[in-house]
Amino acid sequence: MLRSFLQVSAAVGALAIIPITSGAMAGVDTSSYRELDTFMEVYNTVKANYVEKVDDKTLVKGAIEGMLAALDPHSSYADGLDFDNLKIQTEGNYGGLGLTVTQQDGAVKVIAPNDDGPAARAGIKAGDYITHLDGKFIVGGSLDEAITQMRGKPGTKIALTIVRPGADKPLQFTLTREIITQKSVKADVKDGIGVIRISTFTAHTGGDTALAIQEIEKKLGHKPLGYILDLRNNGGGLLTEAIGVSDVFLNHGEIVSQRGREKTDIERYYAESVFPGDLAKGLPVIVLTDAGTASASEIVAGALQDHHRALVLGVRSFGKGSVQTILPMGPHAALRLTTARYFTPSGHSVQEGGIKPDIAVPQLSDPDYKSRPELREADLRRHLINMEKVDDSVLESDDTPDPRFTATADELKKKGITDFQLNYAVQTLARLGKAPAASAAK
Repeated sequence: MLRSFLQVSAAVGALAIIPITSGAMAGVDTSSYRELDTFMEVYNTVKANYVEKVDDKTLVKGAIEGMLAALDPHSSYADGLDFDNLKIQTEGNYGGLGLTVTQQDGAVKVIAPNDDGPAARAGIKAGDYITHLDGKFIVGGSLDEAITQMRGKPGTKIALTIVRPGADKPLQFTLTREIITQKSVKADVKDGIGVIRISTFTAHTGGDTALAIQEIEKKLGHKPLGYILDLRNNGGGLLTEAIGVSDVFLNHGEIVSQRGREKTDIERYYAESVFPGDLAKGLPVIVLTDAGTASASEIVAGALQDHHRALVLGVRSFGKGSVQTILPMGPHAALRLTTARYFTPSGHSVQEGGIKPDIAVPQLSDPDYKSRPELREADLRRHLINMEKVDDSVLESDDTPDPRFTATADELKKKGITDFQLNYAVQTLARLGKAPAASAAK
């Protein structure tokens, strides 16, 4: 279930691409061979006695998937369509709707709509469940089949039936497929403040972030009051690009360390390895996070928070502190294996607990923000346990009302505020920049 989510999501992990080494069979001892004998006995018994004929490929693939599913939610095997999905995460374009989805209890669940995609423009939201495609009931079916049906030739239409938690009845959408381009960085200016939205970490995200700073300065004709780095609903991606984005805002110091099975297996990454100096020239920075801010996004938020280079504003992040390595398995298959944990510069692991914001701000402009369930790493079956003790209070929601945040979505809409967290960040950054409070960000 979660295997498929990881293979179709916007690279919901810090990835590294390395070749298979000759040490792949290291550690196979006598006891391992005894277990393999048991496996072969079961394999041959199934093949000989199952009620229908079953081919070797089906049995082998099922065995591989079962083995990896026994490890953690993020290790997986990709071939065929799954392998194509894996390539799309980091470099590809495709014809489709712009949705990141998973399967939960047999239903296709929306993790996040891609920025500016057909699904986002139509109003489909994270947490929605897709029950029908072109009138056909898909609950209980294969996630791959649903994804294949949603993809297709640009310009063609498809009808979706959506069940939204809290809604009185199913919602109907008819969407037109488009070429979905993995454009991960978008620059904007709001009231003299540069806003850099990063939706995923693909092959050129670090360089595109540096270009976004130049674009913002060009739009303004001068330096902005500061920068807002929007990492909400960013499921992660390439580790190298998370390092690059962090390096854009840092002069020096460690960005992240990754630690493998052995205590001595530690690799550290530092600022100025990609870009010289702080390209933002010391201007104040706010990082926006939410429950969809995961993995590579948490590396950036944690690095800037630990170095006191940025304030983190929003809600607690997803809490994925593991690194997946992509190991090629032939020309059209790959093994995605959890090989390390990562730690922020202060030595903090975000596994389970996530990044706690410096300023906790709910998304009041979303009328469903209180009722919509939030999925985090700690909710996933067989998730890695944090090597540190995670304070239970961090994992619990705080329902204590904050007198600053009592406005309803309708009240905010009348004021022209359609994104409360962004609006609050703009106002906060305006104060940090010693400028008059900015007007509502829309």
